[in-house]
Amino acid sequence: MFDHVTIRVSDREASERFYETVLRTLGVEKTYSDEHLAEWDDLSLSPAEAEKPVTRGLHIGFVAPSRAHVDEFWRAGTEAGYRDDGRPGVRPEYGGDYYGGFLLDPDGNSAEAVHHAEIRPPGHIDHLWIRVADVPAASAFYDLVAAYGGFERKGNEPDHAHFVGAGGSFSLAAGTPTENLHAAFPATENATVDAFHRAAMEAGYRDNGAPGERPRYHPGYYGAYVLDPDGNNIELVNHNR
Repeated sequence: MFDHVTIRVSDREASERFYETVLRTLGVEKTYSDEHLAEWDDLSLSPAEAEKPVTRGLHIGFVAPSRAHVDEFWRAGTEAGYRDDGRPGVRPEYGGDYYGGFLLDPDGNSAEAVHHAEIRPPGHIDHLWIRVADVPAASAFYDLVAAYGGFERKGNEPDHAHFVGAGGSFSLAAGTPTENLHAAFPATENATVDAFHRAAMEAGYRDNGAPGERPRYHPGYYGAYVLDPDGNNIELVNHNR
C-alpha cells in the first residue's frame, strides 16, 4: 500500500539504532543509508531540520511472520533499554487473532510488531495510526487521495476512519494530531500523479510540491506533494521502473 513512509527524527544515530535493533528480529534489514536518510524498504528515517521538524504522535505497525517474532521484537527492544508501550499479546478489539507487541521509539512514536491472518505482503509496514484534529475533514482528504493511490475507505464512523489497500492499511483517529509525517503512495503512470495533484488543488488543499521529476532521488522519480488538513506531507510517486 505504501511506497514509503518517512519519519523525521531528532537524533539520527539513536533512532537508527532503535529501528535496526527491533526490525532485525522481524527479518528486516537496512536497504540503504547515506548522510540524508536510512531506509528499510518502505520505511525511512531522516534527520529533522528547521523547516522539517520531528515526527510526533505516529503509530506504525510492522509485519511479524509469527507470534514468536512479535515476542522477540518486544524482548529485544526492552532488553536494549527502549520503552515498553504494551506487552505482546492478543488484542481482540483489533481482530480475533490479532497479536501485537508495542515499543516507543526515541522520539516517542509507537512502533509495533503485529501478526494476524489478514497480513498482505509485500511491504514491511502493516499499518499506520494517524491522529487527526477533525476526522471527517481528514477522511475527505484521504478519500480524494484514495482515488489515485489504490486504496479505499472501509466504514464510516464519526471518530475513526479506516483505509485499506492491497498491502496494508491506515486509520485516522481523533486526538492530538500526528505531526510532520511523510507518507507516499505508489502510482504507475505520471498522469496519475498529475491528476492527484490537480484534484487536490481544485479541492482547496495546500500544495507542497508540484508534479515533476526528482532526479536527486533517482532517474525517473516523478512525484507530487500535498499537505493533509493537519499539515502532514502526502505524496503520490511513480518510479518509472
